[in-house]
Amino acid sequence: MARPLSGLARREARWAYVFLLPWLLGLVIFQAGPMVASLVLSLTDYDLISSPRFVGLGNYAEMLEDPTVATAIGNTAFYTVLHVPLALVVSLALALMLNRVTGRAAGFFRTAFYLPSMTPYVAVGVLFLFLLNGQAGLVNQFLGLFGVDGPQWTTDPAWVKPGVVLMSLWNLGSTTIILFAALRNVPRDLYEAAMIDGAGPWQRFRSVTLPMISSALFFVVIINTIAALQMFDQVYTMFFGNQTAQNSYGDAALFYVVYLFQQGFQFLHMGYASALAWLLFAIIAVITVVQVKVGNRLVYYEAEPPGGTR
Repeated sequence: MARPLSGLARREARWAYVFLLPWLLGLVIFQAGPMVASLVLSLTDYDLISSPRFVGLGNYAEMLEDPTVATAIGNTAFYTVLHVPLALVVSLALALMLNRVTGRAAGFFRTAFYLPSMTPYVAVGVLFLFLLNGQAGLVNQFLGLFGVDGPQWTTDPAWVKPGVVLMSLWNLGSTTIILFAALRNVPRDLYEAAMIDGAGPWQRFRSVTLPMISSALFFVVIINTIAALQMFDQVYTMFFGNQTAQNSYGDAALFYVVYLFQQGFQFLHMGYASALAWLLFAIIAVITVVQVKVGNRLVYYEAEPPGGTR
């Protein structure tokens, strides 16, 4: 039977709720409330001017017949499949480099590797619009040094999405720092024991490093997958910011959230846009559940000592 709380414990509990109140209000007002409102709007035909008209599941039925939805999902899936593994490999390589830097230079390189993540997404989109320019972009000029004729990154439909993937590697600071922190927590005695057993660098990486940081790898895979499925700012800035420019890439840059934004704020189909948002929520939820199920079989977690404390 649980013992009643003492006066001090009750006062501490009250103060805990007081300090939690701003976050709870923010959750209800800015997250839970809008989510419930969008769910209701997804069942209506609403254009911000006239009153909402209830249509039931009509918006969801319309999505099944809208070929642009399938195109947007395909573009987003293509980008996600390319971006997540590449971002993981590049971030891990950068983290391993950081882990080898010691002394006063360590702080400088950690800051330098993270700074690109502080760049606003709109600015990143504008920057790479110039860097990926097919005629005068620095990327193609660099490729030209090796005799490679660079593609038209921003106009050729076949190269638009690879160009977006290349741009996305600019914002890997957070992922790199997370993996770097995981690497710093790997016990040194495990490496020493492996070296005594005759393990080489690759064997130590495969048998010690990867298992010990697998939980961090699992975490960054999930957050990068969710972020990739919601890709919007940079793509919209690069390809949809100038509505008067001639479009030579078709729907190659039409990502799912871009299409959702167009339906809601350009065409004022708020009910349909809300249904699109809930479809995206369902897709992300299903993918995350699958990742968690698979990850629990692959991720190594350190066993807790007796008593449940570390």
